[in-house]
Amino acid sequence: MRFDDHFLDELKQRLRPSDVIGKSVKLRRQGREYAGLSPFTKEKSPSFFVNDDKGFYHCFSSGKHGDIISYLQETERLTFTEAVERLAAEAGMALPEPDARAAQDDKKRATLTDWMELAAAWFESELRRPVGQAARDYLARRALPEDQWSRFRIGFSPNGRTALKDYLVAKGAKPAELVEAGLLIAPEDGGQPYDRFRDRIIFPITDTRGRVVSFGGRAMDPQARAKYLNGPETTLFHKGRLLYGLYEARKLLHAAQAAAPTEQTPLLVVEGYMDVVACQRAGLPAVAPMGTAMTEEQMEVLWRLHPEPTLSFDGDKAGQRAASRAIDRALPLLKPGRSFKFSIVVGGKDPDDVLREQGPTALKAQLTQTTPFVDALFARERDLEPLDTPERKAGFKQRLRAAAGTIADKDLSAAYRDDLYAKLDALFPKPAFGGGFGDGGGRPFVPRGQWKGGRDRGPPDPGIRGVARAQITTRLNPFHAAVAVAALRHPAWARPYDEAVERVGFGDPRLAPLAIELFEALADEISDDVPFRDILNRKGLGPQLTEAERVAAAISAPFLDPKMEAHQARALWSACYEALIEIADSERALEALRREAVTAGTLAATRDLRTRIAVLERQISGLEFWQAAS
Repeated sequence: MRFDDHFLDELKQRLRPSDVIGKSVKLRRQGREYAGLSPFTKEKSPSFFVNDDKGFYHCFSSGKHGDIISYLQETERLTFTEAVERLAAEAGMALPEPDARAAQDDKKRATLTDWMELAAAWFESELRRPVGQAARDYLARRALPEDQWSRFRIGFSPNGRTALKDYLVAKGAKPAELVEAGLLIAPEDGGQPYDRFRDRIIFPITDTRGRVVSFGGRAMDPQARAKYLNGPETTLFHKGRLLYGLYEARKLLHAAQAAAPTEQTPLLVVEGYMDVVACQRAGLPAVAPMGTAMTEEQMEVLWRLHPEPTLSFDGDKAGQRAASRAIDRALPLLKPGRSFKFSIVVGGKDPDDVLREQGPTALKAQLTQTTPFVDALFARERDLEPLDTPERKAGFKQRLRAAAGTIADKDLSAAYRDDLYAKLDALFPKPAFGGGFGDGGGRPFVPRGQWKGGRDRGPPDPGIRGVARAQITTRLNPFHAAVAVAALRHPAWARPYDEAVERVGFGDPRLAPLAIELFEALADEISDDVPFRDILNRKGLGPQLTEAERVAAAISAPFLDPKMEAHQARALWSACYEALIEIADSERALEALRREAVTAGTLAATRDLRTRIAVLERQISGLEFWQAAS
């Protein structure tokens, strides 16, 4: 139902926010406002304010702000329409009349809903009749007692081809209506419709108001083609929008919030009907998608109920695939205060197994052990393939960067990239000599006037772009020139180090313009087949590349020799470039220590850093890196 602005304005004028909100929050008048403890966070002093004159509430502890409609949506997990209808009843306002077509559609849906409700009651009764004995035995083996059948309205569909059809037609239903509701299947050859669900345990699927809109059936025959069968898309049922158990889960959430307003009750997303039943029996709000991966619409529904639902899929391969699909679909939608957590039940079991074997306390304990979304994402990419070669490590970093880049919220995207890169650095810590992986976490570069001799004692430079604009009087270092020439000839080698290329360059200030162009090309996803020399020539940097090649030729770097195996050349270049990165990072650390108070600890750290830099510079100047390789 649609509500025009005039109706909504009148509704808000008739109800004072303090009266509506005061039913769930103890408010105390402070001047022209009312104050109380936040219903959204745990706090000891009031930071929640309601202003009747302006018609809104504001919560300083959570940052939430809105009117009486959004308040009911936030605190009671109602949809917009449900909140308006609740408030209209409280204000004594009649809901606007729908137009003729909408009224006809509503009447049609009401008729179909009546038949769905009658079908649910029939399924329930069939479970208790002799024909349902096998189904009752199955439920007993699953440790689902009879007093719980009615709570979840579990039923049984006998094996007769038209048993349900005959019953509903006798009650006045038309076969075409039952086909439209998804209860019957109409043969393509024009034959008579027959029951969709046969010889199955039935789980009613309800909408947000608790009305039955479809069914799911678990086959009794172990040889059945489909173990679980859901109703089709209909006027009433949209599989991609609804979640099984949503109505009951919302009630459990609301009850938990009323009992403990300052605590955050988890909302679980599990795989199957019986898992939902198990969790809700244990007092845990839980829902499940119905046989498909979670959709974006279902995620939006979940976030309206909870800022960080917990996805608890089975630990088998199917469960892992479901979790992976959820990660991919959720990434673009993540926002501050809107994410997911993950929880895997140990031992390859599902929640229903744990409830039956260990009880509700054990189930709650396991499901409260969660993994943050960012950790689950990192683990997925890490475990995709062995990380035993530079190429695979580079591919790992590229996947992490691409995943973070899919997050639409720019601030969150940047935060994810920083966090993922930090985990990457921790996974591949730099050893004492070169050969590490990564770019040092994106720390700023402190340029030096020379690689040997006196060092720049000034403040940190903003990076190679600042260096490129500076007056350069130093002699070009052959080792650095060789590293630069190799990177410019093979951009794929530099791609895993893109941030270091921007931050450190090639360690020699005279090479900074070439590094800037390489970084921008990498950011534009330049193809490895594109001759980079042509790009540099167009930018007027051809002479600088030629000079770098001339200087590099003097030391015959093995990774520039076309006769060297490609993978060996790339690995050797990586070790050399990481040495340059480590020198730059050590210089940055030295600069930071110079600004600290002198203690025994800072003196020791300074001595160690200087020693490390001296060792690396000696190895570079003596060309020890590739002398050992040759």
